[in-house]
Amino acid sequence: MGMSTNRRRVRTALVAAVLAHLVISIAHGTAHTGAHVPLSPAASLFVYAVILAGPLVGLALVWLAESLGTWVIMLTMAGSLVFGVINHFVFDSPDHVSQVDPQWRLLFATTAVLLAATEVLGVGLAQMFRRAA
Repeated sequence: MGMSTNRRRVRTALVAAVLAHLVISIAHGTAHTGAHVPLSPAASLFVYAVILAGPLVGLALVWLAESLGTWVIMLTMAGSLVFGVINHFVFDSPDHVSQVDPQWRLLFATTAVLLAATEVLGVGLAQMFRRAA
């Protein structure tokens, strides 16, 4: 059976949100490196496995196992959101936007906010896609 036009639009928006999240993550990583903001080994593992790879794996799974793929996107984007909000805006640490080297603060803070926005969007679109089934 064919996919409805609305469902196809939601899937396209979901793909765009995941890819935008990846691009913003790369820019945020550049700010991390430039500002010398260290991550612990556990945080680095979380960033690579959940924040970077997780949504991409979920996106690939959408075509192979749609339900599993949308769940992976929702869970990894939600985990990314919690991790980012806590580390960038709550905990007083070198990863907090107010503590970053002033030369890198604008890029760091802007990408931190944009990451949160794409994560909220990704969770919402994945839910919409599941419900449009």
